Amino acid sequence: MAESPRLKRLMKNSEHTPTILIADDQPHILEALRLLLKSEGFRIETANSPNAILKAIEKSDFDVVLMDMNYARDTTSGQEGLDLLAHIQLVDNTLPIVVMTAWGSVELAVETIRRGAKDFIQKPWDNTRLLAILRTQIELGQALKKGQRLEAENLLLRNDKSPKLIAQSPEMQPVLEVISRVGPSDANVLITGENGTGKGVVASALHTVSKRASKLMVTVNVGGLSDSLFESELFGHVKGAFTDAKTDRVGRFELAQGGTLFLDEIANVAINQQAKLLRVLETGEFERVGSSKTHKADVRIISATNANLNEEVAAGRFRQDLLFRLNTIEIRLPPLRQRREDIPFLADYFLKRHAERYRKKIIGFESAAVEILLAYNWPGNVRELEHAIERAVLMAQGSLVKAADLGLQSPQDAAKRLEDMSLEEVEYFLIKKALTRYDGNVSRAADALGLSRSALYRRLQRYGL
Repeated sequence: MAESPRLKRLMKNSEHTPTILIADDQPHILEALRLLLKSEGFRIETANSPNAILKAIEKSDFDVVLMDMNYARDTTSGQEGLDLLAHIQLVDNTLPIVVMTAWGSVELAVETIRRGAKDFIQKPWDNTRLLAILRTQIELGQALKKGQRLEAENLLLRNDKSPKLIAQSPEMQPVLEVISRVGPSDANVLITGENGTGKGVVASALHTVSKRASKLMVTVNVGGLSDSLFESELFGHVKGAFTDAKTDRVGRFELAQGGTLFLDEIANVAINQQAKLLRVLETGEFERVGSSKTHKADVRIISATNANLNEEVAAGRFRQDLLFRLNTIEIRLPPLRQRREDIPFLADYFLKRHAERYRKKIIGFESAAVEILLAYNWPGNVRELEHAIERAVLMAQGSLVKAADLGLQSPQDAAKRLEDMSLEEVEYFLIKKALTRYDGNVSRAADALGLSRSALYRRLQRYGL
């Protein structure tokens, strides 16, 4: 029998043949349904017991389940099916379920719908009605999953600024070479370097030249996730998994399927969470919080840190086996003070970007401003440079940025007495001094200042460092 136009549309929209799990304890029922649905172009799997149904759902993805309500020979109440509905909901509450029974009643039909079934069929079934119900539920199920994914993708795309990789200096040429050679592969890459050196930009460049470029690159600051949010953010959760889980949520691994997952601040992942991350990297498998259904992750992992992970391993704060999984290739980014040839190009790029953003007619820099840009040590690297240029665009009153507009300390300003500074100026000065002393190493700077890493990070964000 030829495939129906509606089924062809389903297959085109979903990019795969819809798969139906048929469950019944009667072999002749299974065979009759298998022949009917296979002739309509569906892919079919069968199960003959509640345990077999649950195992099949945990192992494979289905577009709809068509299941009997009774399995024990002396049972006609439908209670087995009602209990099974609850178990299936725990495994995958987005999976459409159509129930059927030869012992139907209005009360049973109502109760199955209340327990999560999408529709009810009484045996003996009408072929036309059965096919219409299954096709409808397949479409609705696909629409629900697509809606969840699009919602998560749109949230990411709204926050995507797509920064540009600017690298003219000799110190950046080895970085560009590794990107061109490693980018097209699926190798995991670890990007290291001081805070603000542009690790996220390099991750974007790697994704852009990869065979996964048509898919999403999903970024998550794993170091900023609390223990309670780590699994939910990375693996997703189902409705009711915890108090605030009002709806199902797609995790970052699931969202990045077929694409790239960028794990920023990887050194800050708590040691007890590292084992969960390692398991996904080793097996490619994970479960949403609150569900026992296993999902497969086909993602490329790019990670980044400003810490020395070998030192973290030696100190017992980072798993060595996880490090081996992450750094198939390592790219180390030089600090901005070691690639000063790039400063004019970066400054010009940020100037055009923020002048357009704030609708200001600024075309360049005065010579004194350029001298300060080139002489300044940039402890906050490219991120601090962008912050300074954005400030200058806001402060500038003419068509050229002046030295004073940048808000950077000249040698004379640095000699300013501490007692003449405000509390914020003192804090800003001491943080920059500590970052410079320890070559941008946030952990060492935080120790010197008597702060935790998270407390220093909050101040770095506040001051644009």
